[in-house]
Amino acid sequence: MATSLTVLESPATTCCSPITGGAMSSEDATALAAKFKAIGDPTRLRLLSLVAAHADGEACVCDLNEPLDLSQPTVSHHLKILVDAGLLTRTKRGTWSYYAIVPGALPALADTLQV
Repeated sequence: MATSLTVLESPATTCCSPITGGAMSSEDATALAAKFKAIGDPTRLRLLSLVAAHADGEACVCDLNEPLDLSQPTVSHHLKILVDAGLLTRTKRGTWSYYAIVPGALPALADTLQV
């Protein structure tokens, strides 16, 4: 029996059944693959880690350039991919964007691999 997991931005939205829980639909496989592709890049994994380790679990894009030694446009590109994958949220305050990990998104993603 397949169960639904919360792996998108909204906790009320369900996407994907666990890989071992039954045959996955094409749409669910596409959505899940996008999330794994997003975290399949070392820079994006570091960004997730930096955001999670930041005070209050939220980081300004201006605080993420230096630790990665990357330009602001490059960091913003990687952050956009993580937001589009439903792993980070983005809040705009004035000219700066602040990022936070979507509550439950990473554990739900990990749950899809459990046997």
